[in-house]
Amino acid sequence: MKALVTGAAGFIGSTLADRLLKDGADVVGIDCFADYYPRADKERNLAAARRHPKFRFVEARVQDAGLGSLLTDRTHVFHLAAQAGVRKSWGRDFSVYTTNNIEATQVLLEAARGLPALERLVYSSSSSVYGDDTPLPMREDALPQPLSPYGVTKLAAEQLCHLYYVNERVPAVSLRYFTVYGPRQRPDMGFHKFLRATLQGQPISVYGDGEQTRDFTFVHDAIDANVAAALRGVPGRVYNIGGGSRVSVNQVLGMIARVSGRQPIVSIEPAQKGDMRHTYADTSLARADLGFVPKVGLEEGLAAEHAWLTEIL
Repeated sequence: MKALVTGAAGFIGSTLADRLLKDGADVVGIDCFADYYPRADKERNLAAARRHPKFRFVEARVQDAGLGSLLTDRTHVFHLAAQAGVRKSWGRDFSVYTTNNIEATQVLLEAARGLPALERLVYSSSSSVYGDDTPLPMREDALPQPLSPYGVTKLAAEQLCHLYYVNERVPAVSLRYFTVYGPRQRPDMGFHKFLRATLQGQPISVYGDGEQTRDFTFVHDAIDANVAAALRGVPGRVYNIGGGSRVSVNQVLGMIARVSGRQPIVSIEPAQKGDMRHTYADTSLARADLGFVPKVGLEEGLAAEHAWLTEIL
């Protein structure tokens, strides 16, 4: 495999790059080190890949990376570069999301047209495309009605993948992640904030009553899904990628107490606009096409993230 990974310095992108290198792939990574969180965190994510002889790194936006030459011999593209964050996607910051999530995807797909070596382009989407009116468990054929501008941009990029497949035969496959967590998780994400605060004896902000639920997915299960989609994904299809269990925030706090040996200090805050009340993935299509079965349970995964944070703090 000769892979191009966009967003290669991020949480999931760097973990994927390491996995591909371990499997013997030749990997080109692209990242622009957007300032959403500290560059030092992303450099730490990249450290192992940078030492590998089959890894080459390009620091650039997708739009400025010279995709024509980079894609010439690539057999697989994994598109993870995006502007993250539901709560920051409102108002004047929306243009950042349209540029990094929609425009960048269109530029990449346009560059991928007619490439004879390209076997799959795997796009990282989000369960944020669904909204709150979708029956549980959420199926890929449900009507998407995102509740945040972020979710709108991820859905728009999905639709671009589909139209480039239908009209240009770009072999695009989309993965809708359900709350990925684990080592290297971004500092703005819930589990990272919860575990860090507990380790440091600081309060945890819980928005709403804590009974909102999520289908949490361990990062290495998400990586397995990417690799499977690259090899067996049906072009033009969208797949839910979830961890297989629906758990409330209050239940998560109990698990954090067990894995850390410390009782979290909880501060109740008002519910935030754009936050979905519940998510739960129907992964039967991913199981059928990709052989996807999550392997890591939530408490085991939280213990792994806790061990990683303990090491870097």
